[in-house]
Amino acid sequence: MIRRLTEEDRELYIEMAQEFYHSDAVLHPVPESYIEATVNEALRSDAYTKIYMIEWESEPAGYAVTAKSFSQEAGGYVVWIEELYIREEFRSKGLGREFFAMIEQSKEPGVARLRLEVEADNTRAVSLYERLGYKVLDYVQMIKEI
Repeated sequence: MIRRLTEEDRELYIEMAQEFYHSDAVLHPVPESYIEATVNEALRSDAYTKIYMIEWESEPAGYAVTAKSFSQEAGGYVVWIEELYIREEFRSKGLGREFFAMIEQSKEPGVARLRLEVEADNTRAVSLYERLGYKVLDYVQMIKEI
């Protein structure tokens, strides 16, 4: 089952986000204050970000975070799949595929693109995304922390 985050999920979400940020799926951990800012924003409004709790037989199996932006290049809104984390014991049960199907079926009007980032050596995730129709962009991403 996939459902939206509630206040009652706060601590569980933070626990799982810390698991994710201490895994090989990311370049580096983030401060807990960043995780808390995300959960606070998602609970305040869904204008910028949404958090989904993913369950398997009533057990907490993972979570996903999406964010929305507008893209002239895409000709509409872009939903970024910021994070998709499935706990190890729940992987290969179709939960990732179920999440992506839900995102596509429930997209808001004006959404023109889904976009995500993945560590190149996360071959299992890359394989899933390719099977779902995602393509590699030939962009170099650059950031500046402010």
